[in-house]
Amino acid sequence: MNIQQIRNATLVIDYAGKKFLVDPFLSEKGTFPPFPNSARQDQKNPLESLPISIEEIIAGVDAVIVTHTHIDHWDDAAKESLPKNIKLFTQNEEDKKEIEDAGFTNIEILHENTVFEGIQLIKTKGEHGRGEILKMTGLVCGVVFKHHDEKTLYVAGDTVWYEEVQKAIDAHNPEIIVVNAGDNQFFEGGSLVMNKEDVYEVHRAAPKATIIAVHMEAVNHWVLSKEDLKSFTAKKGISSRIFVPVNGESYTF
Repeated sequence: MNIQQIRNATLVIDYAGKKFLVDPFLSEKGTFPPFPNSARQDQKNPLESLPISIEEIIAGVDAVIVTHTHIDHWDDAAKESLPKNIKLFTQNEEDKKEIEDAGFTNIEILHENTVFEGIQLIKTKGEHGRGEILKMTGLVCGVVFKHHDEKTLYVAGDTVWYEEVQKAIDAHNPEIIVVNAGDNQFFEGGSLVMNKEDVYEVHRAAPKATIIAVHMEAVNHWVLSKEDLKSFTAKKGISSRIFVPVNGESYTF
C-alpha cells in the first residue's frame, strides 16, 4: 500500500490495486472563516495550501470515503471537483442523504463487512471528543482496510482515545494506523481528536504498528503541533513508530 498525506485528514490511499480518497478537504487556503470560540480567530481556513493540484489528487480515484461531513472533511471544493457518479462510502443514512443532496448518485453506507473490489472495509466507531461536547460534534467513524495481499490498515478518523479504539485494535491487529492527532479544541470542552497522550495510548495498544499522525495544523483550532508531537515521541523513545508527515508526503508499506 501507499499512503499519501494531502492536508488535514485528507489521504490518498493506494491499497490492493485501488485508489481511495479519504475525507476530501480541497478548498484553497483561506477560503472560509475560522471555527468560532477557538484559537487563531485572525486566520481563515484552511491554514495551508494543498501540496498538489486537485486534478492530481482526484485523478484515477476508484472510491471516496467520507468518515463524517464536517467541512474540514467534506467541503464544497470536493463536491464540485469529484464526479457525481464516483463510488462513495459514508457512515450512515443521514450523511448519505446529505451527500445525495449535493448530487452524488453512487453512495454506499459502510458496515462491519463492506467489500469493494475484493477489499474488506470495516466501519469502526469513534467519539469526536469527550462528554458534553459530543452533543455538538455528532457521529463519526473510522475504517479498517483488509486484503490478503496487503497489511491491515486502520484509519481511526476524528476520534479521541477510548475503549472502542482499543477494541478495533484488538479485533483487527492493524499493522498501520492513521490517527487524527491535532488535539483540536474549542475554548471549552477539551480535545476533539487525539492529543499526544492519546497517540501514546494507541502505541501502547499496538506497539508493533506504525502510526501515522495527521489532521495537524491545517485548521485554526489546532492545539498540538507537528514539532511538539515529534518531540514527545522522541522523549518516549517511540519516534521510529510514529510518523508525522508534511503535506504531500507518502509512505509505502
